Amino acid sequence: MSKAIAVLGSALFFVVAPLVLAGIIPWWVTQWEFRPAFFGVDLTRILGGILIIAGVPGVVDSFARFALEGLGTPAPIAPPQKLVATGLYRYVRNPIYIAVVAVILGQAVLFGDRRLLWYGTALWLFFHVWVVMIEEPALEQTFGTAYESFRTNVPRWIPRLTPWRAA
Repeated sequence: MSKAIAVLGSALFFVVAPLVLAGIIPWWVTQWEFRPAFFGVDLTRILGGILIIAGVPGVVDSFARFALEGLGTPAPIAPPQKLVATGLYRYVRNPIYIAVVAVILGQAVLFGDRRLLWYGTALWLFFHVWVVMIEEPALEQTFGTAYESFRTNVPRWIPRLTPWRAA
């Protein structure tokens, strides 16, 4: 797949997946209306803003890496041709999923909406099952020892403190 096609495919999938999951659905649930802050503490809203601000660039960067370095997309129908193990992937194996859930949970805290907490938790659980049952076996089959080395050195959900560098 050429870089141009990979960028176009990633942009299209970005609209279909993270924008819907972390933008449209939370808006549909909350109408982005503020409810009382969690625990009655307005400062919790700052944490929500931080989660959103941290999550959005993580999604964008990861999508760009899939297209420009992996020559593919995060979509299962057009996966990368090369293993992506740079950027945030040096710290954690699933930065897209983490970033999407961070944006959702950030909105939950910002708007004081428990429904989004449940939605974000359920979505993370879905991502976990998807990663373990579908994604990791497919990556191992596609990239073999390179993926095995990556998986051995980079945690699935909790980021490393120092970046991993492939040999």
